[in-house]
Amino acid sequence: MHRRASPLRGACAVYARSPCRKRHSRHGLAPGYHERIKREGAVFMSFAADCKQELCMIENKRACCLKAECYGLLLFSKCFSARESQMVCENAAVARRVAEAAAVSAGVYAEVRSQLRRKNIGAYAITIPGEAARIQMIRSFGHDENDVNLHIHEENLQKDCCISAFLRGVFLICGTVTDPQKEYHLEFSTPYLHLAEDLVAVLHRVKAAQLSPSIARRKNSYIVYIKESAAIEDFLTLTGAVNSAMNLMQIKMYKETYNNLNRVSNCETANLDKTYSAATKQIAAIALISDKVGLDELPADLREAAVLRLENPEMSLREMGERLSISRSGVNHRLRRILEFAEQLGSPEESLAEQSVFEVEEKLHAENAKTEEL
Repeated sequence: MHRRASPLRGACAVYARSPCRKRHSRHGLAPGYHERIKREGAVFMSFAADCKQELCMIENKRACCLKAECYGLLLFSKCFSARESQMVCENAAVARRVAEAAAVSAGVYAEVRSQLRRKNIGAYAITIPGEAARIQMIRSFGHDENDVNLHIHEENLQKDCCISAFLRGVFLICGTVTDPQKEYHLEFSTPYLHLAEDLVAVLHRVKAAQLSPSIARRKNSYIVYIKESAAIEDFLTLTGAVNSAMNLMQIKMYKETYNNLNRVSNCETANLDKTYSAATKQIAAIALISDKVGLDELPADLREAAVLRLENPEMSLREMGERLSISRSGVNHRLRRILEFAEQLGSPEESLAEQSVFEVEEKLHAENAKTEEL
């Protein structure tokens, strides 16, 4: 049983027999040149390129969806005009998709020529030769060649599936999405304000997702953009880039997990630093009391807390409370009273304050051992 070929793929034969294919070979840019460079590792596929590559593999099984996607591809390209114009595209699959869309939906021939741009990046120039062919393309979607402003004609978007196909075509021709490892951002670029406003209205019509698009001006273009990660996931799923949407979700989950672990680690480190700093001050105060008047001058409850702190400089207040059978606030109150007692005797010497917890502890143990020998 033979698989039925897609109407879009059948139009590839038009380009294969065209004179421009031979012209590419004469200029040293044989078909498959950029794909071969990509396999050799000179060109790396971005996240946006992966999304568009996945979308270009989708086969429209309904005639209405096929027309809607072709409408999005051509309307938002710079070729949708009766005047002679050219559009440059860096994605080979998208360039072929535009040529096939023009052949299938409007019955016109779109010429695709290879060229090199900055940094030896391959690009494809798309033009529709012949004014009569361009007028035929425009009228096939219900537009008039004398229209001053371009608008989206709703009669080309009959069903919800047609809206998905239309948005897929728009994203392929003028959309991009940022690598989610850097930030969450999806946008469409068009030089026409009315088209941008109509696109926002179409995005709001999507019932399956809350896309929340916005419009901004950037130089000579109008940008329709989406910033929320969940909305970008929904858009990619809606247009058919399911694998790319899953990759975005995985990256998002990894980033959230990493940030949570990093936050917890920072909190624990900060708590340890605070505990160590407080313990250092407390031990310095206890050492001052021991040097000047001796720990026996302290009340029994404070002396018990002082000895426990000396023996366990890294112990937290909660752990000390468990050893002393009192609450955490009770331990904090005793240690604060010890600090106040030491302040009445005078501030510790700088040399003693600069010593580490372990140096102070060793000094106190040595003095206690000498006292026991006597």
